[in-house]
Amino acid sequence: MFYYVSKIAWFFATPSNLLLSLVVIGLLLALTRRLRQTGIFIALTFTLATIAFGLLPLANYLFVPLEGRFPVFRDDNRPIDGIILLGGSVDAQDSVNRNALVVNEAAERVLDAIQLSHRYPDARILIVGGGGTVFGDGTAEAPVTAAFMKTIGIDPARILIEDRSRTTYENAVLSVPIAQPKEGERWLLVTSAWHMPRAVGVFEKAGFPVVPYPVDYRVGGSFRNVRGFATISDGLRRFDVGAKEWAGLLAYYLSGRMDALFPGPQAPESTGSVSR
Repeated sequence: MFYYVSKIAWFFATPSNLLLSLVVIGLLLALTRRLRQTGIFIALTFTLATIAFGLLPLANYLFVPLEGRFPVFRDDNRPIDGIILLGGSVDAQDSVNRNALVVNEAAERVLDAIQLSHRYPDARILIVGGGGTVFGDGTAEAPVTAAFMKTIGIDPARILIEDRSRTTYENAVLSVPIAQPKEGERWLLVTSAWHMPRAVGVFEKAGFPVVPYPVDYRVGGSFRNVRGFATISDGLRRFDVGAKEWAGLLAYYLSGRMDALFPGPQAPESTGSVSR
């Protein structure tokens, strides 16, 4: 139930959808006699807000603390037992239709996981991701990615597949019985840097300690390096992603899916991650 409620609620709360809806409401009110001035004010206000959120660097400000929460992974020559690749970078249905791997802007997740598979040839590779659609099961992402990895020479015996999860929370909970991590093992968690705090939080809560391996950075690393956007659509798209991630952190914390509101690095001896 949490999954369906969150998906439907976020559809209406997504900043770009909400801004457009308010503009339309304003225009409709402007057609009436009694609320004409109010409607014009609402439509104009939220039209300007849409332009501001689309062109100004407001969206990137949301990403700076998310991407800076965990440091870049530095190899300390300690063994790596497994690599976890979270879904979200492959369009499974298009990949099946075209008989080729179709990726999106988060493709670094797959590319870095492949690189890590060669750097740590004895590590198992857990590929995570189901269909993730509100209505129907959809095409699971993990088997599509796994099939591609096998075609480029990665030993199928190393690959584990979790293909039922639809959310980050389910990613973690359903991965535990498949990977069966043992005490002392080190598993790298590969996902976008802006998504890493929530991912680490739910994996830790599920009893699956991980070593963060953030990829797919979107901003320059500090507020000083933040820039605006050339098109309104680019800015709104990024604002939607950033706002959703912050909303997800709050929702997961309040629902008990994480122990901290903004999960951060642990001591090196407890997780194997490298501190700043």
